[in-house]
Amino acid sequence: MSEENTGEPVTRRPRRAASRSAGAPAPAPPPEPVVAEKVSEEPKKKSARAKSVKEETRAAKTRAQDAQPEKGARAAKGDSGQSTPDQPAQEKSDRGGSARRSGRGRAPSRRSETVAPQPASVSAQPAGLPPAPPRNGLRVFALGGIGEIGRNMTVFEFGGKLLIVDCGVLFPEDQQPGVDLILPDFRPIEDRMDDVVAVVLTHGHEDHIGAVPFLLRQRRDIPVIGSKFTLALVAAKCREHRLQPKLIEVTEGEKTTHGPFECEYFAVNHSIPDAIAVAIRTSAGLVLHTGDIKLDQLPLDGRLTDLAGFSRLGDEGVDLFLVDSTNAEVPGFVTPEREIGPVLDNVIGKAKGRVIVASFASHVHRIQQVVEVARRYDRRVCFVGRSMVRNMQIAQDLGYLSIPDGVVVDLDQAANLPVHKLVLISTGSQGEPLSALSRMARGEHRQINIRADDLVVLASSLIPGNENAVFGVVNGLARLGATVVTQQSAKVHVSGHASAGELLYLYNAVRPTNAMPVHGEWRHLRANGALAVATGVPADRVMLAEDGVVVDLVDGIASIVGRVPVGQVYVDGLSVGDVGESTLSDRLVLGEGGFISITVAVDATTGKAVSAPEVSGRGFSDDPDALSGARELVEAELMRLAGESITDTHRIAQSVRRVVGRWVAETYRRRPMIVPTVLGV
Repeated sequence: MSEENTGEPVTRRPRRAASRSAGAPAPAPPPEPVVAEKVSEEPKKKSARAKSVKEETRAAKTRAQDAQPEKGARAAKGDSGQSTPDQPAQEKSDRGGSARRSGRGRAPSRRSETVAPQPASVSAQPAGLPPAPPRNGLRVFALGGIGEIGRNMTVFEFGGKLLIVDCGVLFPEDQQPGVDLILPDFRPIEDRMDDVVAVVLTHGHEDHIGAVPFLLRQRRDIPVIGSKFTLALVAAKCREHRLQPKLIEVTEGEKTTHGPFECEYFAVNHSIPDAIAVAIRTSAGLVLHTGDIKLDQLPLDGRLTDLAGFSRLGDEGVDLFLVDSTNAEVPGFVTPEREIGPVLDNVIGKAKGRVIVASFASHVHRIQQVVEVARRYDRRVCFVGRSMVRNMQIAQDLGYLSIPDGVVVDLDQAANLPVHKLVLISTGSQGEPLSALSRMARGEHRQINIRADDLVVLASSLIPGNENAVFGVVNGLARLGATVVTQQSAKVHVSGHASAGELLYLYNAVRPTNAMPVHGEWRHLRANGALAVATGVPADRVMLAEDGVVVDLVDGIASIVGRVPVGQVYVDGLSVGDVGESTLSDRLVLGEGGFISITVAVDATTGKAVSAPEVSGRGFSDDPDALSGARELVEAELMRLAGESITDTHRIAQSVRRVVGRWVAETYRRRPMIVPTVLGV
C-alpha cells in the first residue's frame, strides 16, 4: 500500500453490519399498504390522524427552529434531512434513527400514509449560500459535471481540507461561437487552494482530466492521483502547458491518505484503460464515487469492474454513493466490447478501397481491434490527428496497445501505398471543427483527400450537443463520394457507461444509505434516482443536485443545504475567463444578423451634422443599396435632434440606433448589431 501522509491519521467511528446481506434486496416485511395504492384507491380521503400529525410535525419543526436557530437549514429539515411535511414525526425519527442505529446500509423505511416521498430535488431545496460546514460532517459539491455531460469536478470538504475528484473540460456547442473549451468554475475554492490536499482522477478522458493544467496554474504542487495510463495522459497534457505536476500513481486495491481523507481504489471497466473508482473514508462516513463505469463481463483486457470490492464496501456500510448516470435511461445491459471485433471484420473485410475509422483518441481497446482486423486483411495502419498519434504512442509505450512491427506507417508512407492496403485511424468522431476527419470532410486536409471509393466508419456514439456537427461531417463525406458507416447502420460502437440493468446491480452490491447521481443531464439524473429508489434507497435519501448545489453528510444522513455560485468558464485562444455570456450573445447577433456601422460628425455647440452620415454593413447584405433608406432616416433624425437643441453625443447615438433598428426590423425582419459612432467637432 502506497501512502502519502499529509495530515493526521483518519479516525472513524466503529462500523456495524449493513442492514442486509449482499445481493438482491431482502424481502420486505409485511408493511402497511403502499402510498401509491392508497392514493389511487381513495384519492379524496384523508384521515383526521394524518391531519393532526401533520400539524404536530409543523409545530415541532417551529419549536426546533426557535430552540436552535444556529442550526439554520439543518434544523428546518428535521432528522431525516429531506422528509416531506406530511411525514409523521415518529416515522421520520424511526427512519433516520434506525439507519444510525444499524451503522450503515439501508434500513426498511416506513412511508407516510398520505404522500409518497420524492428524491431530494434541488428545485425544492434552499437556493441561498450554505451554512458553515458541519463540524463532524462531510460536505460535497460539484463545480461541473452534474446536470451536464462534461467538465466533471466534485469537491469533498472535511475538517477544513478539500479533496477533488476529477477535473475535466466540456466542449462548446453551436451557441458558444469562438469558444475552445469550457472549464469547471473554480471560484468557490480559488481562495482555498492551500486547503486542497489532492486531486484524484478516475480515468483519462478529457471530460475528467482536461482542466487539470488550468487548476495547477493556481497552485502547481497539488498532488495528482491516478492510474498509470491516466497519469501518462496528464503528464503529456501538462508538458504542453509547461507544467511539471506532482503525480502519484496508484493501482486498484491500494490506499492513500491525504489529510483527513483515506482513499481506496477499485478497478472499473470503461472505454479507456485503467479506469478506477474511489472510496473516500473520513470520520463522517464512507463515500464511494464510481467515476465512469460499466459492467462488461468479457473485457478485452480481462480487467473486470470490482463488484466483489463494492460488495465488501456495502458490508462495511456506504453512507453516500455517487453513481454514473449517463445511460440510466437505457434498459438492459451494455454489449461487450469484444463483440465489436466481428462487426469491424465484416465491414473492413468487404471494403475495396481505403478505410478511415474515426474513434476517440483514448479508446485503446477499440483501436486494438481495428489494428487486428487491418493486419488480418494485410492492410497498414496510419494514425491521423495529433491527439491520436500522441495517445497511441503512450499506449504502446506502456503496453496497453500491441501492434506488430511493420503494421503502422506515417502519413508520408501511407501516401505511397495502394488504397486497398490502408486503414487510417483518425480523430473527429464528434465532429470537432479542427479534427482531422472534419478537415477531410471540408476538403481542407493537407495530405488526405476523400475519394469516391473510401469507406468511413464512425466507431463512436453521439455525445449530446454534438449532433449537428457530426451530421455535418457525415454529409460532407457523403458529398465527396465516401460511404459512411455509423452506429445506426452497423454495430460499430458500444457505450462505456452502465445501462439501467447494470446500475441496479451496482446499487444492490453497494446498498448505500444515501445516493447521489452524477455525470449526466437532468433526465439521466432522475432516471438514476428512480433506480436507486427501486433497489431500496429511501426516496428522501436520493440527492438530485446540479452543479453548485451543496450536500452535507451528517450522522449518516445526506441533505441539501444550499448552493454556491458556479457558472461556465470559457477558454478562447490563450485567454481564460474573459469571455462571458454577454460576449457570446454579441457573437451570436453578429453571426445571425450581421453588423451595421453608423458614423456621424456633429457640431458640438449646435448638434447639427457637419457632414453626411456614413452607414455601412458587414454580413448584412450583398446589395450595395440595402442601407440607403437607413442613411436618409439618419439624416432626418439628426435634423430633428438639432431642432430640439440636443448636443449630447450619447443621446444622439441612442436615437440614431433606435431609428435604424426600427427601420431594419420593419424592412428586413432582421436584428443586426447596430453600432453608432457620434463625433462632436
